[in-house]
Amino acid sequence: MQTVPMRGDEAAQTRDFIQSLCGEFQKHNYIDPSHYEHIDVKRGLRNADGTGVMAGITQIGNVQGYYIQDGERVPMEGRLIYRGISIEDLIHGFMSEGRFGFEETAYLLLFGALPTRKELADFNHVLSELRPLPPNFTEDMILRAPGRDIMNRLGRCILALYCYDEDPESRSLENELRQALQLVARCPMIIAHSYAAKRHYFDNDSLYLHRPQEGLSFAENFLYAMRHDNRFTEREAKLLDLCMVVHAEHGGGNNSAFACRVLSSSGTDIYAAVSAAVGSLKGPRHGGANKKVMEMFRYIQEGVRDWKDDGQVRDFLLKLQRKEAGDRSGLIYGMGHAIYTLSDPRAKLLKQFAKTLADEKGMLEEFELVEAVERLAPEVINGSRGVPKPLCANLDLYSGLVYRMLDIPEELYTPLFAMARMVGWCAHRVEEVYNPGNKIIRPAYKAVAPLQKFIPLDERG
Repeated sequence: MQTVPMRGDEAAQTRDFIQSLCGEFQKHNYIDPSHYEHIDVKRGLRNADGTGVMAGITQIGNVQGYYIQDGERVPMEGRLIYRGISIEDLIHGFMSEGRFGFEETAYLLLFGALPTRKELADFNHVLSELRPLPPNFTEDMILRAPGRDIMNRLGRCILALYCYDEDPESRSLENELRQALQLVARCPMIIAHSYAAKRHYFDNDSLYLHRPQEGLSFAENFLYAMRHDNRFTEREAKLLDLCMVVHAEHGGGNNSAFACRVLSSSGTDIYAAVSAAVGSLKGPRHGGANKKVMEMFRYIQEGVRDWKDDGQVRDFLLKLQRKEAGDRSGLIYGMGHAIYTLSDPRAKLLKQFAKTLADEKGMLEEFELVEAVERLAPEVINGSRGVPKPLCANLDLYSGLVYRMLDIPEELYTPLFAMARMVGWCAHRVEEVYNPGNKIIRPAYKAVAPLQKFIPLDERG
């Protein structure tokens, strides 16, 4: 009688076989880096000078960090523009009036103009009506299959919303806008409930599920839903609102917005397209970088005895770069950007407001350590380059610290980014499908594998 191998033996055999497949893959899948040069491949869809390959046209957002003069890039102070309005002017506008600004920012990005007082009130009312999740959605899609990673849960839940939509495939403008508004409105509750499930099933904590509240802003509703006791201060809500505004959009070429546009160009539904954007944002080279920044600072705080000593901080940054400390990647997270050169306007804005909160929270030493890294890292990074380049702090250097001061758990840093960027994704989605001149996005890949003959199975050795 044939015996059934023990489960442990089966697992070991599977691991051994996969290890052998790794060797087989490496033997047949190496691509000589020289191909990229003589074929003139635009790696990362970027030109040789670092500028992006022009892939489309948009009216939604613009990111500026340099200008071209005599064929060369000239660094400039960074600018972020939403529908023709600079981010600084937008934020100053609503903050000078003591208002929350994310809702009117969402209106501006989705529809192209600032709302009137009545339009903003109507918009807020519609979002409030759309905010509750469908009946039994939390029970069926979140609690029955909880997960440790909130971004993966968000992507799955967005795909699942297709099944709760009575007209998911219509490409009419009215239907696209309805779906977009529902996604924007529901995203905070999906994240809050997914976090509650994670905390309950994996962290052995009590399960708290809070319903959205009428009359509260996006930022207030999220803080209300996330916290056990529903308590938050107005300053906390206003700072979170600011974070959401600066995260809401970053041009059509950023990785997640482009992913959304690529899928949308195929004619697929909005749920599939936006879930792809969520998957993109999760990556540590994109939205997930804020978590890597906080991880890096934990290493710095443990490895530097005197945080106020620039020499000690510089020495540790050199260890990070030499892969002798930290995650051994050789990267100093939170520094540098594909477009911004002299400054990232988002980082400047968050830094301005973070200092005040750091003083209130008794975290000035942590804030000053972040400032030290911002000041010293360019020298360290450029020291290993043949030709020094302008290097500025990016949004991620300060956003993680702000979230920490707001007592937001680290596993929610990137989901919060997604909650805000949902507006930008939906705006790019609608622009892609509504513009009749757009085609399916299909860049070329040069095939470099040599031709070979088919060998019969018994002759393959």
